[in-house]
Amino acid sequence: MSFPLIGITTNHIQQNSPLPASGVSEAYIRAVHRAGGIPLLIPSGLNSAEIQELRRHVDGILFTGGGDVDPSLFHGRPHDRVYGILPERDQTEINLVRLAAESSWPFLGICRGIQLINVALGGTLFTHIADQLEGAIKHDYEERNLLAHPVTMEPGSRLARILGQPEVLTNSLHHQGIERLAPGLEAVGHTSDGLVEAVELRGHRFGLSVQWHPEWLQDRKEMRALFEALVESART
Repeated sequence: MSFPLIGITTNHIQQNSPLPASGVSEAYIRAVHRAGGIPLLIPSGLNSAEIQELRRHVDGILFTGGGDVDPSLFHGRPHDRVYGILPERDQTEINLVRLAAESSWPFLGICRGIQLINVALGGTLFTHIADQLEGAIKHDYEERNLLAHPVTMEPGSRLARILGQPEVLTNSLHHQGIERLAPGLEAVGHTSDGLVEAVELRGHRFGLSVQWHPEWLQDRKEMRALFEALVESART
């Protein structure tokens, strides 16, 4: 059995040191490793040529959570809850998304990942759901293991087949979300307020994104199945 390399996007890490640091929650690393992949951290700041070289060696990409996507990239409405903008990270990940979308590079987006993918492909975001989506339920919980609300899947979608059920209970740790869906993306999961919680890239070998954090719910087989499906697609 082969062990595909899964690139994991990283964030700038706050630490009690004057030295800058980049990294990612170990929950992503453990989830990929448990699914049979070899995790490989991808730093921000890569140029287009370096990303093309990365494509030659890395078998799949995991777009992780983190701070907000810069609203200037999608003409978003200003809001004082916007935080953690990192232009270098935005640009690196946008280039990764666009290369993955135009090729057969398997990818999975999580939380910020689904938002960044939507923006990279031409969509827009609510910069603060509670103030901009009429009838919005609460999405910005702080408890990572709390099953906050159900997400209903589109029947027949790839995601529904992977999860093995038409509805899943998920955690919810975000204050932004998809407003206008990018061309080429299909909404395959929604919450009761209508917010898009999962998308697939039409016609792609494996292009999926979810708004929740399955890496924190690895005691549930349907959440492990997401990472297993990414690794299997990268393997083949």
